[in-house]
Amino acid sequence: MFDQILRSFGIRGKSSVLLSPLAGKVIPLADVKDTTFASGSLGEGVAIEPSGSKVVAPADSKVNAIFPTGHAVALHTNEGLDVLIHVGLDTYKLGGRHFKVCASVGDEVKKGDVLIEFDRDAITAEGYDITAPILICNSVEFSSIKGKVGNTVGELEQLITARER
Repeated sequence: MFDQILRSFGIRGKSSVLLSPLAGKVIPLADVKDTTFASGSLGEGVAIEPSGSKVVAPADSKVNAIFPTGHAVALHTNEGLDVLIHVGLDTYKLGGRHFKVCASVGDEVKKGDVLIEFDRDAITAEGYDITAPILICNSVEFSSIKGKVGNTVGELEQLITARER
């Protein structure tokens, strides 16, 4: 009830911070060369041009989905964020080549646990864009989603702040 009173006065709820699941340069989602991601229709967020070769859990979470091809994972964080981490564009077409899945659906993972390993050089050598969209799929539940666009981040550095409505 107290939260509702604060919100009625325009004082917003708490913020949730999502740490980066990958090291690399953060770019706006709108700059991703895939209209499905760039449009934000799957959720708000950012994208990372990875400099590393693994995806780690950005928070203590439950693995809701992990694609058999190893190119993407969906998590529900203990803070209530539904996160999609998608390594590369159209990389499902690789059929799992150059990806190693290190988690399973239903796993309870801790911040920093390795979820996916990938061979960045081999993926780009086959002509695929390695840009990795990081989406908050339940972004409609938040008043704002702000990413650290333009920065280079390391694994588990602050990436996105989601403010509750």
